[in-house]
Amino acid sequence: MPKITKPLTNTEVKQAKPKDKEFNLSDGDGLSLKVKPSGSKLWFFNYYRPHSKKRANMSFGSFPEVSLAQARAKRLDARALLANDIDPQEHRNEQKRINGIAHANTLEHITLKWLEVKKGAISSAHAEDTWRSLELHIFPNLGKTPIHKISAIKTIEAIQPIAAKGSLETVKRLCQRLNEVMIYAVNSGIIKSNPLAGISKAFQNPVKKHLPTLKPDDLPLFMATLSKASIKLTTRCLIEWQLHTMVRPSEAAGSRWEEIDLNNQLWSIPAKRMKSKKPHTVPLTPQALSLLDIMKTISSNSEYIFPSDRDPRKPTNSQTANTAIKRMGFDKQLVAHGLRSIASTTLNEEGFDPDVIEAALAHTGKNEVRNAYNRTDYLNRRKPIMAWWSQYIDKAAFGNMALTGKNGLKVVSR
Repeated sequence: MPKITKPLTNTEVKQAKPKDKEFNLSDGDGLSLKVKPSGSKLWFFNYYRPHSKKRANMSFGSFPEVSLAQARAKRLDARALLANDIDPQEHRNEQKRINGIAHANTLEHITLKWLEVKKGAISSAHAEDTWRSLELHIFPNLGKTPIHKISAIKTIEAIQPIAAKGSLETVKRLCQRLNEVMIYAVNSGIIKSNPLAGISKAFQNPVKKHLPTLKPDDLPLFMATLSKASIKLTTRCLIEWQLHTMVRPSEAAGSRWEEIDLNNQLWSIPAKRMKSKKPHTVPLTPQALSLLDIMKTISSNSEYIFPSDRDPRKPTNSQTANTAIKRMGFDKQLVAHGLRSIASTTLNEEGFDPDVIEAALAHTGKNEVRNAYNRTDYLNRRKPIMAWWSQYIDKAAFGNMALTGKNGLKVVSR
């Protein structure tokens, strides 16, 4: 008859004394306690590997950290795995590996991976703003938290102080961006579901506000103020360049000499610098070309038309124009982006083709089907519009020393 092993008792385990050589106390079904000469006591599970049928020992930890009852529970789990032809040691190692990866996948780490993917669809300025907002408001509390441990409650607690300040637009953007990170994690197989799907409902909706801008009738006042403003020549050229070309602040600030085609009088902005991630060509009017002539004396040795004061190897900050406009006395009345609105309003009121105006502003419509078929950039039709707009600016600046000249307004064919 097979030998029957008598199960150990707690007293036997506690009172087991070390000997000159290590020895085992068996509890049966593969579980034994190894007592070493040093006095340490270790639990081991001896079994046959399911596929190779070779014997193996699996450590269950030391006594008294792992009690007799806990060691038996581990044995029960291991035997259940063996019943399904799963090697318990290999299973434990795989679980450790998975848990290690899960804990290394912090919110900050996954956000960085998500942003690398997202950069293909947004401008570098937008990507930088996205990272900065999360770095400022979310990462101090949750950045090092494994993403599988991120919860709605903890996230709402982290955002609550921002909402308490009344910065509801920031709250809205943070909720949107965190949800995008979580959806990326779900689609990448890192987590099973998005725990932040409804966190925006925990906060008030921000009141939609349009970016402040001036009416077309106020353009002469703006040009007069600009001509007398105590700002650097580079900054003034930047503001007038943005006004004449109708581009966004970041696109204007990052202008490169290599993007300029003087022979054809065109400025070609690559897709990576555009909000829409599509290349955009701007017809350059004589006034815009005059601004380039001025900047050549300042930045011809830099790759950027409007280089940074501190480091000519970098472009001026995209907020440079905004800061100057604010100091000129237009705080809460106009932002740099609002210069585009002045152009849009003026051109629409003059009856120019709305589609051509939208193309000049590099706007992409929400109708995806129409966008797919309407791929023209209306370049030739935009040239007279741009010329009309530059002349309109010159007329608004008449008598105020505009950098681009004092030409009177001329009507061009539409």
